[in-house]
Amino acid sequence: MATKKKNQNEPKPINFYYDGYYMNRELSWLQFNSRCLSEAKDKSTPLFEKLKFLSITASNLDEFFMVRVASLKDMINAGYKKPDIAGLSPKEQLEKVTEVVHDFENEQYKVYNRLLLPELGENGVEVVRDYESLNEEEADYIDRYFDDFVYPVLTPMAVDSSRPFPLIRNKTLNIGALVKGKDNDEMEFAMVQVPSVLPRIMEIPEDSGVRKIMLLEQIIQRNIRKLFLNYDIVCCYPFRVGRNADLSIDEDEAEDLLKEIEKQLKRRQWGQAIRLEIEKGFDKRLLKILVDELKVEQSEVYTVDGPLDLTFLMKMYGMEGFEYLKEHGYNQPAPVPELPLDRDIFECIREGDILMHHPYESFDPVVRFVETAASDPAVLAIKQTLYRVSGNSPIIAALAKAADNGKQVSVLVELKARFDEENNIVWAKMLEKAGCHVIYGLKGLKTHSKITLVVRKEEDGIRRYVHLATGNYNDSTAKLYTDVGMFTCAEAYGEDATAVFNMLSGYSEPVVWNKLTLAPLWLKDRILDLIKREADHARNGEPAHIVAKMNSICHKDVIAALYEASSVGVKIDLIVRGICCLRTGIPGVSENITVRSIVGNFLEHSRIFYFENGGSPEYYASSADWMPRNLERRVEIMFPVENPALRKKLWHILDSELNDNVKAHLMNKEGEYVKVKGRGAEPLNSQKLFGKEATQHSKPKDIAENRVFEPEYRDDHGL
Repeated sequence: MATKKKNQNEPKPINFYYDGYYMNRELSWLQFNSRCLSEAKDKSTPLFEKLKFLSITASNLDEFFMVRVASLKDMINAGYKKPDIAGLSPKEQLEKVTEVVHDFENEQYKVYNRLLLPELGENGVEVVRDYESLNEEEADYIDRYFDDFVYPVLTPMAVDSSRPFPLIRNKTLNIGALVKGKDNDEMEFAMVQVPSVLPRIMEIPEDSGVRKIMLLEQIIQRNIRKLFLNYDIVCCYPFRVGRNADLSIDEDEAEDLLKEIEKQLKRRQWGQAIRLEIEKGFDKRLLKILVDELKVEQSEVYTVDGPLDLTFLMKMYGMEGFEYLKEHGYNQPAPVPELPLDRDIFECIREGDILMHHPYESFDPVVRFVETAASDPAVLAIKQTLYRVSGNSPIIAALAKAADNGKQVSVLVELKARFDEENNIVWAKMLEKAGCHVIYGLKGLKTHSKITLVVRKEEDGIRRYVHLATGNYNDSTAKLYTDVGMFTCAEAYGEDATAVFNMLSGYSEPVVWNKLTLAPLWLKDRILDLIKREADHARNGEPAHIVAKMNSICHKDVIAALYEASSVGVKIDLIVRGICCLRTGIPGVSENITVRSIVGNFLEHSRIFYFENGGSPEYYASSADWMPRNLERRVEIMFPVENPALRKKLWHILDSELNDNVKAHLMNKEGEYVKVKGRGAEPLNSQKLFGKEATQHSKPKDIAENRVFEPEYRDDHGL
């Protein structure tokens, strides 16, 4: 039988997994931090909002080092050489990251010195850069403050044969000094920790109308001779150490997960030093001592032109008297029209599914939902997952009250929520003492899903009320993060919610789900199927469009599926706040894909997905980003939104963000982000728009006359 000859003109099949089509995760995150920094440089950003954004970039960078850079160091130390999604080894990644961060910090301090300090001066605020510039009266005030309040708190530490080099805690600000005895010329190292129990910024009283700010470390430097009375101070400079703070927990070996995490938390402060920050002009002799003792490499020394730890700018943001220099577009969450305070919340939910858009709409109904359930005699059980909660959580108090009232209360508290482990341990113990059944997460997985189930006995039988969300049950961050949440009492959702908690608390694993899709077992395949379905529609000449809003996307299988869908004509619009390992504009691969990132007054956190499905659109919301950790190593939930009014509200969110020309950054073909320009169009700041609309829709007449959300922007997507 003759074999068919291969046509030499046939195009070669595209390898959608080719490393060159992908961006390194760490470098992509650094791009996100640069977008935050761009808000501090933007002329249209109010001055004190610029301070906030610069502070955020510093805080972000701290966590990046403690977790991501630390992970790269661990991989290198372990001899791990497997390349990442973009084909880079851990060593190559660390080299590139180090280079970018050094440049980034230089840019941070250019913004601080050249833009913010002059602008502060123009508005009557002076950050004292050199304590020697103080006049006599100001110097006297500072010295008295040191003697009365600072000196009693300080603990000077000398280093000699009987006193070893002190342990320096992660992220603490310290002052290192070289001191010399009065009777000899031998220099010794000494240090003092800048106490975190005292305010970092001190306002100096004066009458000229200029508000002078001085930093605590400067006050200590000026008076450091008082700590070493028998020594001459050769030099003294602030320094700061960043350490590996990622917990390493062997859950298979841990007999008690709570106790193991408590033990590991104590070690976090003393992890391997991975970053040493010093001020410009730092004495070389002093630096050599620190480098040798901390065992850091020269590339891990970061020299900055200004004060260390720019997070102090967030304290300045909170100063009184500068409201006129802050953002005023939207500040107060509006009431949810469908859930007025004078009506029973369960009755409102029975009238139809309710979708809330935080922080534009208040998070209070979620708290009220749990509080009402805790006191309602008809409620039999409350079940909830908690990943991160606030320091004084009303939801925790309500759950404890519910148990005290005899309800069956089951709570999964995720002890492995990074940097909230200690907080969650406290809550878990408190809930246990109150009589709640507490689950400490699942072995080998983080439970990141956001779900609450209330079981209520009513006249027509048992009814289950469910809350599903994209964000945490944290009443504090709910005022800062954009998220969506849905209340429903539809039976299909209630059955699935029961199955979720049975799976979390026992060994039940449902064969079939009505509405919900869970990771790590089913969600990845479901997302790939939805993307493939759009590709099939495109091949058949049917409408095919994907709009996906999330925090991060770096799962290679998902990105490869998007590339394939794009290659056959699917229009794909991604709204990705942070990490995006996908590249746009690759010929034949991603020419139909756009990626935009919105960085504004609120942190974009919601995950919303739209699939056109040949003209029969489907909408989903989820706790999960499209990342390996979310789809393969966490318990996550994706849920469909089927109510037409709610779908309209979701499309309005997506459509407004796709048309944002004020706070949006668009990825170009080089993988870089550029600010979207309106080009004569009316400015559209999606966050301000949502705030304005939420306020308008919460008016009393709207509550009474119109319970349906009516967006200003209409759509033609089958709604």
